[in-house]
Amino acid sequence: MNVSPPEGFAEGECGCGAARFRMNAAPMYTHCCHCTRCQRQNGSAFAINAIVESTAVEVLRGDVETASVPTESGNVQEIVRCTRCKTALWSHYGRLGRHAAFIRVGALDDPTAIRPDIHIHAQSKVPWVTLPPGDLAVPEYYPMDEYWPAESWQRLAKAKEAAG
Repeated sequence: MNVSPPEGFAEGECGCGAARFRMNAAPMYTHCCHCTRCQRQNGSAFAINAIVESTAVEVLRGDVETASVPTESGNVQEIVRCTRCKTALWSHYGRLGRHAAFIRVGALDDPTAIRPDIHIHAQSKVPWVTLPPGDLAVPEYYPMDEYWPAESWQRLAKAKEAAG
């Protein structure tokens, strides 16, 4: 029997079910990335990433591995995948490094529960994807300090401080 996790938590798993994880905090910020790298690396039109402190991610079962791949900016992202089926579960990106995990919302048990705060790299959005009216969208990446709420910056600062 599936039991819903407590409020503010979300669980998910890989495609084969071997690796299961829990996100123990609500997202600091969530973006839907339409860059061509996300399209290629996910085999989809976009990737939705819910950003939480890395310490808020818990592997519940199975094994995960990290693979480094290039990003649109030329920097590297580390994708954490199931060791068996290679499903992407979350990533660590340049500026935030290992302090933050970009959870793949599509890997969650209920991917409809987390809505993007912003659509990024909208200039390379596939033409048949229509963004909902009123959704925030920017042509490339966004200046985080202009968009993230103060509470999210405070959470990130605490995560960096705790890591030393």
